[in-house]
Amino acid sequence: MTGVIRLEPAHARVAGALHRLSFDAPWSDEEFAKLLEQPGVAGLMWHAAEPKGFILIRAVADEAEILTLAVAPAHRRQGIAADLLNEACRMLRAGGTHRLFLEVAADNGAARALYISYGFAMTGRRARYYDRGTAPKVDAIIMSLDLVATHGLTTPHH
Repeated sequence: MTGVIRLEPAHARVAGALHRLSFDAPWSDEEFAKLLEQPGVAGLMWHAAEPKGFILIRAVADEAEILTLAVAPAHRRQGIAADLLNEACRMLRAGGTHRLFLEVAADNGAARALYISYGFAMTGRRARYYDRGTAPKVDAIIMSLDLVATHGLTTPHH
């Protein structure tokens, strides 16, 4: 199987493993299982010979939030995050979502560049939001995307 598939509660261990490879303060497998069972929460996983990345979103009314997006380090810069983001936006539009929000670490230049290439705009900042262990905490940049205005959006070239 190759491509984007739905992330189900049975994939919680896979999501947890990918999250541990990607973040300083990863979520547990149990947290993923609980999230994936909640109403309004959906996930997509990029899967070829092995799971390579996933996106987890929560939708309420006509708004949604990207809860997390992770791609295994060995598979970054191959368009996987862009494919996941594109499919999530398509799914959200089909469900009637008008606006998509996210928070991204101020020091995560690659992720910020991806979101900006999709038309996300900075709408706020949370000071010292991300814990970096013994390093200083990092601000979160709050970004949003108008899914109605960007209906024709396609995956950036990679």
